[in-house]
Amino acid sequence: MEKRFQPYSRLAAIVFLVIGCLWVLRPFLAAILFACAITISSWPLYLRLLARLRGRRTLAASIMTVSLVLVIILPLALVTWNVADNAGDFYRGLRDALQAGHLAPPDWLRQIPVVGEMADSYLRSLIGSREQLIALAKKYMEPARHLLLGGGLVLGSGVAQVSLAAFVSFFLYRDGPTLLRALAVGMDKIMGEHAPGVADTVSRTVRGVMYGLLGTALAQAAVAAAGFLIAGVPAVALLAVATFLFSLIPVGPPLIWGGAAIWLFNQGSTGWGIFMVIWGVLLISGVDNVVKPLLISRGSSLPFLLVLLGVLGGVIAFGFVGLFIGPTLLAVALGLLRNWTGVNPVVESPSRSAS
Repeated sequence: MEKRFQPYSRLAAIVFLVIGCLWVLRPFLAAILFACAITISSWPLYLRLLARLRGRRTLAASIMTVSLVLVIILPLALVTWNVADNAGDFYRGLRDALQAGHLAPPDWLRQIPVVGEMADSYLRSLIGSREQLIALAKKYMEPARHLLLGGGLVLGSGVAQVSLAAFVSFFLYRDGPTLLRALAVGMDKIMGEHAPGVADTVSRTVRGVMYGLLGTALAQAAVAAAGFLIAGVPAVALLAVATFLFSLIPVGPPLIWGGAAIWLFNQGSTGWGIFMVIWGVLLISGVDNVVKPLLISRGSSLPFLLVLLGVLGGVIAFGFVGLFIGPTLLAVALGLLRNWTGVNPVVESPSRSAS
């Protein structure tokens, strides 16, 4: 009887052990998953660096970790600090203008075709009525405060999560070969002959999603930087970095190029402001609508709907790093499902089928 129930007791012990480990690691699970995704995506680059350094794993892992800090963490922290500082300056300037009674619509507003005159008249009537201003402030001040506070918390937690992910990635790089051998043995015992195919599917899928997200962000940042240079917007480098980071968020880039367009209008450059709006709508946001689904779908065979659900659900579940983790987890699950069943559960679009 004891021998009969021995396998079930072992399975129960393993299940409870896994649940306990996950419960302990739960606060750090997002950073660990993000570190795994980064390590898998950049593993070929790490192997080349390791060969150049003649097998010095600690040095190679340190260089990769420092590169991650410089490429992601430092720009993210810089953008977070600038957003908080500029939001505070804007609030103080608006408050002082209201108290002094010098608040007026900008001159460029009337020059906007079709709606300029109407908007200018409405704002002047609104500013002239203290009761309407108070009612408008009561209506929108609280939602705006919650929006800014939520955005600041997301960016701040993103800095913390990415910093922890960089720390974890150092050990994944350094001890990667040992971990891979142990993982291969474990997968072989569990899955048998299917283990190599599953491992290949996971690695290709993770790289496809990460390359798609980062490739789209880089493309949008480059197009935005070109537009800022043409229009004469200052701080092009900072705005390009902000576009790169905000492109990972749904409807993020319009916050950057829209702000640049408002600045141009405020400076009296109405023509360049209109140019910035057209450039942002057609090119900067167009990159997100075309390149991201193309890169992610080609890299991981993940439909755009699952990409969108993965991004939104990932942010809700894991915070900032969920932008990467959500689509990656869905892509891996879909890839494994296709391998195990031999059936594609998602109908391809006509354009994809034709290609």
